[in-house]
Amino acid sequence: MKDYDVIIVGAGAGGSFAAYEFTKLHTDKKVLIIDAGRKVENRVCPITEGKVDHCINCKPCNIMYGFGGAGTLSDGKYNITTNFGGDLHQIVGIDKAMDLMEYVDSVLNEFDGGNSKLYSTDNTDLKTICLKNNLHLLSAKVRHFGTERNRRILQKIYDYVKDTIDFKFNTVVEKVDYKDDLYTITTNKGESFTCKDLVLASGRSGSKWISEICDNFGVEQRKNRVDIGVRVEVPAEVFKHITDQVYESKIVYQTSQYSDLVRTFCMNPYGEVVTENTNGIITVNGHSYADPSLQTQNTNFALLVSNRFTEPFKDSNEYGESIARLSNMLGGGVLLQRFGDLIKGRRSSERRMKKCFTVPTLNATPGDLSLVMPKRQMDDIIEMIYALDKIAPGMANEDTLLYGVEVKFYNSDVKVDSSFETKQKGLYAIGDGSGVTHSLSQASASGVEIARILSDK
Repeated sequence: MKDYDVIIVGAGAGGSFAAYEFTKLHTDKKVLIIDAGRKVENRVCPITEGKVDHCINCKPCNIMYGFGGAGTLSDGKYNITTNFGGDLHQIVGIDKAMDLMEYVDSVLNEFDGGNSKLYSTDNTDLKTICLKNNLHLLSAKVRHFGTERNRRILQKIYDYVKDTIDFKFNTVVEKVDYKDDLYTITTNKGESFTCKDLVLASGRSGSKWISEICDNFGVEQRKNRVDIGVRVEVPAEVFKHITDQVYESKIVYQTSQYSDLVRTFCMNPYGEVVTENTNGIITVNGHSYADPSLQTQNTNFALLVSNRFTEPFKDSNEYGESIARLSNMLGGGVLLQRFGDLIKGRRSSERRMKKCFTVPTLNATPGDLSLVMPKRQMDDIIEMIYALDKIAPGMANEDTLLYGVEVKFYNSDVKVDSSFETKQKGLYAIGDGSGVTHSLSQASASGVEIARILSDK
């Protein structure tokens, strides 16, 4: 059994930036980070490598697990804002939250060589155009690195920290005990480690695990929401006038039929649609590249409807999983439908897809999303598409592609204080797994802050 001062479970955005800050501070703390996934250089998806044309259920999924977490192989987009992406500002305050995200941005730029562009929704006429069409553009600064550069940045961060921080990859924490002010961690490999301070940072993929740990220690949690929707793919020209200005446009719309809120999420100009595998459930996401030679002719983004439950059903994640499983059952993975077919009440078929002018970037199964998505959410999404068509003509074209389903799982909000500590002494929760953050910028910022807090302890 090996003793540590700090053990962090999860090497995602929060864990990796905690490792960076511990290293930069020249801490005398002995720190171990455990992750179910692999090192950066070993995180390869067979689909993106062209070895297969569909998800083969790699365990663990290299897109979701490993150093840098789900953010490593994402499109490398960091939104610097407190208007969305989590509630970090409610823990540390708005000014500190912004300072931490700006700091994260400076670190990423240093490792990147200062080559990326910082976009902003300020000083554009897009907000006014949206308001005139009953749409609401949220303010933010956006740094985009691209999937390929983001991976190189995370590799450089790992190289910087690996001699200071101990790592255990391909390792799952199966048991956590607490006695005499020490935590004992037992892994699936039969190893045991002790620490004074334990940081839960396992991201969205580890949301169920974090809930179990919190339940075991009597830590209060508030059930969170689940976002369900589709990934939209259109010719890049449709949104070019918007993406050239702001790159990422977070647009919110309140539907007239149900008064539900629908929002755009994770916009990828000239990008590609990809799959994700979370605990055997295949959902859809999007990536984009900075290198023009890797770019496509399409832009993709999600349209998401938030769902929160009270009585008697409270497990929002289980609700999202059940819809994703239904999609997997009908399509063997991801379903694909033309918007024109959806409106006409017919499934998309191989024959109809051959006539489609918009070429899909993901090999998905043509089908009928109305058999998967609940009617309310489907109605919301259709209404949002027509609303967006007013500011981006062509959005509601027959050949607009809809991939389903896209599900964003959120952990229950773990009750923590201003130092991210739960009521259980020495037990901390950060990042997306804590329910506090929902973005790369905020999760990374929480990792920086926890390292500073524990270094001074």
